[in-house]
Amino acid sequence: MKVRHVVLGLLSISVVAPIFLYTDRVGAFFNPSSSRRDFLDDVAAISLSGDTRHLNVLPQETSTTLEEPIGIVYSDRFTHSFSNETREHKSTRLLSATNEERQPQLPDPIKQVTDPVSANLTTTLDSHPNASHLLSIKPEQQPTQPSSKIDQKEHSDNKSDRLTEPTDAWVRHVKDQLIRAKVYLSLPAIKNNPHVTRELRLRIKEVSRALGDAAKDTDLPKNTFDKLKAMEQSLEKGKQIQDDCAAMVKKLQAMLHSTEEQLRVHKNQAMFLTQLTAKTLSKGLHCLPLRLATEYYSLNSSQKNFLNQDKLEDPWLYHYALFSDNILAAAVVVNSTVSHAKHPSNHVFHIVTDRLNYAAMRMWFLGNPPGKATIQVQNFEEFTWFNSSYSPVLQQLGSPSMIDYYFRAHRANSDSNLKFRNPKYLSILNHLRFYLPEIFPKLNKVLFLDDDIVVQKDLSGLWSLDLKGNVNGAVETCGESFHRFDRYLNFSNPLISKNFDPHACGWAYGMNIFDLEEWRRQNITEVYHRWQKLNHDRQLWKLGTLPPGLITFWKHTYPLDRSWHVLGLGYNPNVNQREIERAAVIHYNGNLKPWLEIGIAKYKNYWAKYVDYDLMYLRDCNINR
Repeated sequence: MKVRHVVLGLLSISVVAPIFLYTDRVGAFFNPSSSRRDFLDDVAAISLSGDTRHLNVLPQETSTTLEEPIGIVYSDRFTHSFSNETREHKSTRLLSATNEERQPQLPDPIKQVTDPVSANLTTTLDSHPNASHLLSIKPEQQPTQPSSKIDQKEHSDNKSDRLTEPTDAWVRHVKDQLIRAKVYLSLPAIKNNPHVTRELRLRIKEVSRALGDAAKDTDLPKNTFDKLKAMEQSLEKGKQIQDDCAAMVKKLQAMLHSTEEQLRVHKNQAMFLTQLTAKTLSKGLHCLPLRLATEYYSLNSSQKNFLNQDKLEDPWLYHYALFSDNILAAAVVVNSTVSHAKHPSNHVFHIVTDRLNYAAMRMWFLGNPPGKATIQVQNFEEFTWFNSSYSPVLQQLGSPSMIDYYFRAHRANSDSNLKFRNPKYLSILNHLRFYLPEIFPKLNKVLFLDDDIVVQKDLSGLWSLDLKGNVNGAVETCGESFHRFDRYLNFSNPLISKNFDPHACGWAYGMNIFDLEEWRRQNITEVYHRWQKLNHDRQLWKLGTLPPGLITFWKHTYPLDRSWHVLGLGYNPNVNQREIERAAVIHYNGNLKPWLEIGIAKYKNYWAKYVDYDLMYLRDCNINR
């Protein structure tokens, strides 16, 4: 009986014990955190014989500087790969990263050649106005720095990037990507892979279509950045396939050399065509003087006279000298000056032109008189005193050497600089400015105006200025390096180097107040003649009127305030807008004249608003805005 009780007790224990054990396992299964926590607490409590030294087998990382895990390709810069690469690309990069000690990663041959260009593109995607849709891309590696510091750093980075980013940086980057793709397509390793070849061609087509004719970043459509992400991934594939970097570098260098040569040729062609366009009359401007001359010769003699001719020699009035063969340009100068004059009846305009345009110029102002102002039109070929025996420049312009210089450009001694071989220098109208006392013998002061200027304020105050005994009142161009003496005069010649300062301030022709009394007293015309004779072989300066003007009026020029005369509207698209608005005279010096199609568009209205395009002559000759 006792034996039976012992056996039954052992059986009960063998049955009940597994149940308790199983119940404990089940609790641990449904509450793993508690058991894991207990396990970690137990492990943390273990002390390895009190030895706290670091293991020396592996390099240790400090707790403050954690490295990014291998294989992460996230970057917030546009020049790196995008974070949403496919799993295939990530695994490839992970494999190459883990084997980098055995096989170093090959450098990108594109960057070897184009590093200086690509280095300028440091703009983040977030800073671009059309890239807001890319903000949803999540980085795979969260930064360990506090978020406030990160936001502050990103804000400063974006701000500096916006300040340094050129307006066409993204457009240029798109073009660079297209070049890279085309180079990859030409490499043998890529050609042998039809899948990558088809993919690259598709990406080139998509990106080219997105680029279109865009010249600025704002011209790019929003989907351009999606196309670029796909292009970046395709280029990454091509980079992994291609292992012959030397061949790619040679091919890129050959492309760069060829492109630079083509650029040089195109620059020369563009310069020549610009010079040609600037000096060639359009059909409308050629038609206008013909129509006006025909009308003039049909008038009676009594209809050919201007009013108020008694004012032409009155020294107490405001006299202007304008030498031009461009009728429309001369009309704008007169109209803009009169429209801003406080007392138009006190202003007298002396226009001097050549025989070819004399009748047309007179007819224009007879048909379109400038209000109460007085007009005089003269033909310089009727000046009996102006001949080659008196003027050295007249003698030089008709010399065989001058004709050879201009009309035999293929000669070895011809000047390669088209600027100095401009046909306008053959026109004596440009040199008449040195004979103002002879042209106006009874006047005391004359305001000289070029025909490519526009007057925006009353100029009467210039006649009351005290020039301090100087002959010429002009705005200096010290801020412009190309208007210093050494840019116009040949200082390798001892005659120039001994008499002038190469760093002296130049000054602007185009609006100059001349004291004719001082001119006569100091015999300035003779100074001009003497230097003109010394330059018979063009060894002191090239052709033009500014170099002899700088010499003739050396130490005889009074500097005017810069607000009187603002230059650059004929070549510089970045003239300060505030300076233009406050200027008394704006000057379209340069080849991009406002009456030409090549004129700078944003400056044209300052000139065009003084032209009445509804006039019969302009409509008949198809002259419009």
